[in-house]
Amino acid sequence: MATQFITAVGRRKTAIASVRMSVAPTSSLVVNGKSPKEYFKTDLRAIIAEEALAKAESTDNYRVTAHASGGGIAAQADAVRHAIARALIKAEPKTRTVLKKATFLKRDPRAKERKKPGLVKARKAKQWSKR
Repeated sequence: MATQFITAVGRRKTAIASVRMSVAPTSSLVVNGKSPKEYFKTDLRAIIAEEALAKAESTDNYRVTAHASGGGIAAQADAVRHAIARALIKAEPKTRTVLKKATFLKRDPRAKERKKPGLVKARKAKQWSKR
């Protein structure tokens, strides 16, 4: 029997995470071939990545493989959480209300503002001198 995968994509800033989730007797989360604590370096970011599974109370049911790229480590952790939440809804539609209330389904739209011509950064201008 072929293993059936549920796939989903999550995004945050310029980071993108694609997730493959399958039902398994033992649970595991692998991000780019490493454990979350090993890949994200800090416990906080590892917890953020696994947060959707914890909220849906599905930590023991799924084997999750994530591929994260682009952006920074913190944005990748948020992108993995977003992708896992989307995949969980495909697997268990009843978890939608819990995940939506926790705002894991909404893509965070905040991103860096573009630099404008004549300015140093997006809004920062050079110091003005009267004389």
